[in-house]
Amino acid sequence: MSISTRRAHPPNDSPDYQSSRLRAPKQPLRVLPGRLGELTAPLLAGETVGALDNDLTRQHDAEPLGERITISGRVLDEDGDPVSGALIEVWQANAAGRYAHRSDQHPAPLDPNFSGAGRCLTDADGGYRFVTIKPGAYPWRNHPNAWRPAHVHFSVFSPAFAQRLVTQMYFPGDPLFGQDPIFNAVSGDDAGQRLVARWSLELTEPEWSLGFAWDIVVAGREATPLDDDAPG
Repeated sequence: MSISTRRAHPPNDSPDYQSSRLRAPKQPLRVLPGRLGELTAPLLAGETVGALDNDLTRQHDAEPLGERITISGRVLDEDGDPVSGALIEVWQANAAGRYAHRSDQHPAPLDPNFSGAGRCLTDADGGYRFVTIKPGAYPWRNHPNAWRPAHVHFSVFSPAFAQRLVTQMYFPGDPLFGQDPIFNAVSGDDAGQRLVARWSLELTEPEWSLGFAWDIVVAGREATPLDDDAPG
C-alpha cells in the first residue's frame, strides 16, 4: 500500500485548525527508507481480529442507544485494484456526541453499551463492513461556538503494517460542513467529497440499519485525503 500524493491532503499547518499550530513540524520532513522486514513481514493475521470486532453494537451486554447504521466499502489502490488483508480500525463518538475516553468531558451522556471502537481485515476483494451507531455532532473549542460534523475515524494499515492512512468519514448533507476547519482544510474541487459517504439502499437492511457506502483509495489522483493529526 503506497502513501498517496499530497496534493489534495490538508497541510500540516492549517491556521484555522488551532491545534495544528503546535502539532505541525517546523523543519522539512525526511522520508526514511523502508527496511525489507517492514515491507514484507506478514504481520496481520486472521486471529488478530475477533468475531464481533466489526460490530460495535454487539460488544456489550445490551444494545447501544442511537441510529444503527452499516458502513461498507472497499480499499483500493491507485489502479482500482483491491487491497486485501489490510487492517481497518475505526473509532467514533456515541449517538450523543461523546467519546468513551477520559479526555472527553463535555456534558453529554456516556453509553455503557458503546465503546466506539472496532476493526476488521479487508477480504480478497478489498471489502470491509462495520455495524455501528451514527455518531452525534459535538462541541470543540477551536473557535467560538464550534461544532464538529458527525464523523467516524478510519485507520488503514497495509498488510505488512509498514504504512498507515488515517482519515475521517462524514455523512451526506451535514449542515456543519461549512464551518468545520478540518473538513475544509482539504483542497481541491472534489477532494472533500471523497470523505463523504453515500447513502445506499443496497446496504440498508429492512427494519435494522441504514446503509452507507464509502470506498478508501490509498494512492493516486483519487486518493482519500489523509488526516495526519488524527484530530477529534
